[in-house]
Amino acid sequence: MTGKRVLIPILHRIQEDYGFLPGEALERLSKKLDLPLAEIYSVASFYGQFHFTPRGRKIVRVCMGTACHVRGAGKVLEVLEKEFNVGVGETTEDLAMTLETVGCVGCCGLAPVATVNDEVVGEIGPKKVDELIKMIEED
Repeated sequence: MTGKRVLIPILHRIQEDYGFLPGEALERLSKKLDLPLAEIYSVASFYGQFHFTPRGRKIVRVCMGTACHVRGAGKVLEVLEKEFNVGVGETTEDLAMTLETVGCVGCCGLAPVATVNDEVVGEIGPKKVDELIKMIEED
């Protein structure tokens, strides 16, 4: 197989191994596949699932779709940013959590909604936001 045909599966494997795509690993891949490093970065940066910096053990995504927005998702996001001292797209210093927003989780009836890794947390009001914080802090 040519280098281009195996590039994406190898990028997935590198990210599985490291949790992100380290520059040194991409440089080695460039030499091994005989592909320009710029081309590898171009492909990897095109796809949103690839990341160039370390990410948290827990990926927290707050839905900002219409139903969630109207029902207070912005407030949920503010609380999480303040509690964990991170902004959207950032990771805590201890790599415990990465905070992101998404356009829609598909659970509009449970708005506002967030996910912690693959677990959906819905109807996040003042009491439930405390439960969400505890869930994020648990190992």
